Amino acid sequence: MSITEERITFIGPGAMAEAMATGLIERAGVGPGRILMSGPRPDRLQELADRYGVATTTDNRSAVGEADVVVLSVKPQTLGAVLQELHGAIPQRALVLSIVAGAPLRMLVGGLGHDVVVRAMPNTPAQVGLGITVWTATPQVGDSRREHARQILQALGEEIFVENEDYLDMATALSGTGPAYVYLFMEAMVDAGVHLGFPRRIAEKLVVHTVKGSVAFYEHSPRHMARLRNQVTSPGGTSAAALYYLEKAGFRTAISRAIWAAYERSRELGAGKKSGSVQED
Repeated sequence: MSITEERITFIGPGAMAEAMATGLIERAGVGPGRILMSGPRPDRLQELADRYGVATTTDNRSAVGEADVVVLSVKPQTLGAVLQELHGAIPQRALVLSIVAGAPLRMLVGGLGHDVVVRAMPNTPAQVGLGITVWTATPQVGDSRREHARQILQALGEEIFVENEDYLDMATALSGTGPAYVYLFMEAMVDAGVHLGFPRRIAEKLVVHTVKGSVAFYEHSPRHMARLRNQVTSPGGTSAAALYYLEKAGFRTAISRAIWAAYERSRELGAGKKSGSVQED
């Protein structure tokens, strides 16, 4: 059976669920009538139904009853209640694909009473088909089901399968949360441009195209990033002056510590902790 013939139910109709549904409809050829969105807010469900033509319901348990694929796309803080609600309700043949940050396979399998489970960590560029998703699966996910999971995730962009589940928490910190770091960096550059005297619209355009062009250039001639940086750093020049200040200010260390904090938070979520704290030296 192709993924286009599967009945796909989303539990949690948030932004990432919408991105996945869009990818399935526009890039994987899945008909809107084969997608069911379930969540507690009728207004949000109506919005999705009007925009994409998908079916909707507020009853999670009934939503999974006839599903071939169940996508868990709820917030980590509500996962416990959702697992309890769905326990024993998912058809034995169905594939469960979870994109819940920090939720380990053992929690999903135990909470659902279902062992055909894939755990994945996409990121927000999936909304335009340019995401990157790291994923893994329980041993009970056979080759055909694994291929279906791959097809779903490829509708979001690139995908990387890993055997080691620990990589999922690492991916959450690096690529899952990564767009937030990029946007903060871009925002800081735009603000600096405005401080220099540029109108904000010009500063934004300069920054966006600089980032976009830098990534495209790297992909066109993939060399070590340090080598590309050295190419634009002339001795005694403007780049050298700027990079010296960034290094002196601890730029690398700040990025590394931020990613580590996100990694620790992902592991805390997996352990069921409701809140975390960032420790300072």
